[in-house]
Amino acid sequence: MDLPLTAAVASHLEVLTHAGSTNEILSERAREPSTMPHLSVLLTDDQTAGRGRLGRSWTAAPGASLAVSVLLRRLPSGDARGWIPLAAGVAMADAIAEQLPDHEVAVKWPNDVLVDGRKICGILAQATQDAVVVGTGVNTAMTESQLPVPTATSFAVLGVEADADRLLATYLRGLDQLVADLAAAGDAVSSGLHAAASRRCATIGLDVRVTLPGDSVLVGTATALDAEGRLLVRAGGAERPISAGDVVHVRPA
Repeated sequence: MDLPLTAAVASHLEVLTHAGSTNEILSERAREPSTMPHLSVLLTDDQTAGRGRLGRSWTAAPGASLAVSVLLRRLPSGDARGWIPLAAGVAMADAIAEQLPDHEVAVKWPNDVLVDGRKICGILAQATQDAVVVGTGVNTAMTESQLPVPTATSFAVLGVEADADRLLATYLRGLDQLVADLAAAGDAVSSGLHAAASRRCATIGLDVRVTLPGDSVLVGTATALDAEGRLLVRAGGAERPISAGDVVHVRPA
């Protein structure tokens, strides 16, 4: 896989022929800061044991998608780190939209990128001892028959051949800048990330069903993101901040 644009942005780039989980491999290697600096990248188009949120498995046919893990060491302090998955979502949505200008590209809170309301990318951020590994899985060459669920899509299904090098380079630059601005400002409102994520968020304004930790369910209308990146859901006349949960859009984005 020839990735000159990506190699120019990443501090360290390694393309694996296949991998169980790029996040697990990078998390293990992150223990050596001298060999894995900030913005180190591992990727493959054949991941066999990927994981999503809530421990879900994530698999795809070889060559059908890109699994990309990025190591972040220059981190914001305190609660601002909770914005990193949303920063990744915004950066990836921007990179995808650059190649799909005639489609609606948005972020489903907290960690999916949608094209025309269908999932094209999932994001999983994992903290290590002194860093964060951000993993993304992007459906690139996946055919209609290979889609895992009817609500998924891919560049190929949309009739577009993804430029993987351009996609990754744009994503890395965007992610690095958003996290750097967040660290410098100290909060997402001052850095502009809150506004950028709110603009990209497909969930805001929709009726949602949220399965909360403990399996209780909240049904209401998503109204906004708060200053901590939580989803505000209005139900029963009150607004409730949601920091974790499985969100379903009751009507399509």
